[in-house]
Amino acid sequence: MIYLDHNATTPVDPRVREGVLKGLETFGNPSSRHQLGLKARELLEKSRQKVAWMLNADPSEVVFTSGGTESNNLAIIGYTLQFKGGHIVSTQMEHPSVLKALEYLSSSGFEVSLVRPDSSGVIEPDAVKEALREDTILVSIMHSNNETGVLQPIGEISSILKDKGVVFHTDASQSVGRVPVDVRDLGVDMLTIAGHKFHAPKGIGALYVRDGIRLSPVLYGGGQERGLRPGTEPLPLIVGLSIASVLARQELPERTRHMQEVTALLWRALQERIDRLRLNCEEAPRLPNTLNITIEGVSGRELVSSLAEEVALSAGSACHEGGETPSHVLMAIGISPEDALSSVRLSTGKDTTTEDVLKAAELISRRVEELRTKEDTRHILM
Repeated sequence: MIYLDHNATTPVDPRVREGVLKGLETFGNPSSRHQLGLKARELLEKSRQKVAWMLNADPSEVVFTSGGTESNNLAIIGYTLQFKGGHIVSTQMEHPSVLKALEYLSSSGFEVSLVRPDSSGVIEPDAVKEALREDTILVSIMHSNNETGVLQPIGEISSILKDKGVVFHTDASQSVGRVPVDVRDLGVDMLTIAGHKFHAPKGIGALYVRDGIRLSPVLYGGGQERGLRPGTEPLPLIVGLSIASVLARQELPERTRHMQEVTALLWRALQERIDRLRLNCEEAPRLPNTLNITIEGVSGRELVSSLAEEVALSAGSACHEGGETPSHVLMAIGISPEDALSSVRLSTGKDTTTEDVLKAAELISRRVEELRTKEDTRHILM
């Protein structure tokens, strides 16, 4: 199979796998005070330092979680728990783990404003500024979109918020390992990462929490992770995340260049083979690995299903699988429901080859032709 679904998840890097095995050998509980526990604690804190190094953060500002969803919930709900109410600003195209958390807060006395992106999928800083109120306590805007790959002007938005006393969270789950993610340069107060998006195992992530930001836990138990994430730390997964973090920073220039090249080649090959084809958000700054395309006359979900044994790609986002409903992200940027249902996402990775993308383009174009012929025949028979 040709794998073009790296925004859904990435394969575990062999070097990361070795680290996971090392973590399994260090089986002591990091909270125990005997020799085995102290050894585990040392490995835990070394891992925290590596993740912090990737983000240009202090190790004390890194909280390990189970992944992007938990990090987003801890950031948004954990921060607002200290207030009895207030106003929150986010966007219409966030990941469900953000939107669902905001729905919960809306039912709990908070007011939420969702900023709409422009037609290219970008959240304009001025639109965020206009949405602010005197009682705004939190802004949460994703660093890059999981479906379109559009990068948001996080640094510009943070500059607007700097003197307003508003805490700023960004979900950078899709960005790490693909573009630079430096919490100091971005000027954010909290930032989410998810390990399985950059070649670490599933089930592990982290939340950067700037020193001085007060959070309440959303889970209750022991005092692990500064009391913000109770439960015995999954040391093997954390070690894997730390190695993936080091590799993501060290190899970033080469990874970015490679993904740009193979993704551009894939797009050219698709254009040569398929007519009535459009690249969504083409004019916006985007992740180097992501193509969200509309293929007229073809159901995106049917195309994905028909290629299931040959090419891995997504109709919309992997987190939305199940129903034939238009992507809320594409709808937010003004794409019609019909075109949204005819859209698919292709996302390359650091190990995607030129042979992979050329073969994928051939397979996809052949299947598009078959599906269009089938659809034309159905209309004639009707």
